[in-house]
Amino acid sequence: MTKTHPASGRSRVARRRLLRRSTVAGLTTLCLALAATTLALAQPAPAGGAAEAAADDSVRVVPSKNLWEILSAGGILMLPIGLCSVLTTVFIFERLAALRRGRVIPRPFVKRFLHQLREGQLDRERALALCEENGSPVAEVFTAAIRKWGRPAVEVEQAVLDEGERAVNSLRRHLRVFNGVATISPLLGLLGTVLGMITAFNEISTSDAMGRPELLAGGISEALITTAAGLSVAIPALSVYIFFVGRVDTLVAEIDALGQELVRIVSAEGLEEMPTPRTTRTRKEAA
Repeated sequence: MTKTHPASGRSRVARRRLLRRSTVAGLTTLCLALAATTLALAQPAPAGGAAEAAADDSVRVVPSKNLWEILSAGGILMLPIGLCSVLTTVFIFERLAALRRGRVIPRPFVKRFLHQLREGQLDRERALALCEENGSPVAEVFTAAIRKWGRPAVEVEQAVLDEGERAVNSLRRHLRVFNGVATISPLLGLLGTVLGMITAFNEISTSDAMGRPELLAGGISEALITTAAGLSVAIPALSVYIFFVGRVDTLVAEIDALGQELVRIVSAEGLEEMPTPRTTRTRKEAA
């Protein structure tokens, strides 16, 4: 029977809790943005006297539309585009929280841990307990190195590299969502454009459209709205994807540097030069 590691169990619970919070924050932000945009678009018609309107019948006031009417005019393909927008918003909050430097590489833990190892204040069991208690990605890499305590540097370094690859996969979790949204949303907008133009040309073929541009307005409006909506979702999604990829690369480079430093401490070559706990205690008593 497979035994679940306590640290990995806590990590999974923390990820689920983080995803739930990000979902609530993303949906709230999206609703507030939609409400603000609706209020901005729902502008009242400009006030004008009845006498002025009667004096110039050719002047017409263009009726304004709220956001819901604009989105409804885009057709059925606005639903998957809207879903892509919701997913992007939710996972932006999730990744912002998950890729915080303090969560991935907690500096107080790293500095204290490496300092105690250099001073010979930790043995293998105590070091493993500290890493498992912390549970951060850098602590998981440290755990892999500590388990090879006293082995040759090549073997310890290989363990760090293997665990580092797993940490990279964990940090890059959900980034494919942004890449997928940035790819699919313009295609959905393009499909809406094609369907809208088909509707427009069907209006031309089934009625006398000469001199009656209003018959084409519905199809053309659907085509333009879906294209604009798809690009409006894809551009931010691609931007945050590039941002998060760069952030992950920076964190991975720092984890790798810390892992190499740990290799020099816990490898067989490094332990020969490291003071033992008894030697360190004797030095303190002598001082």
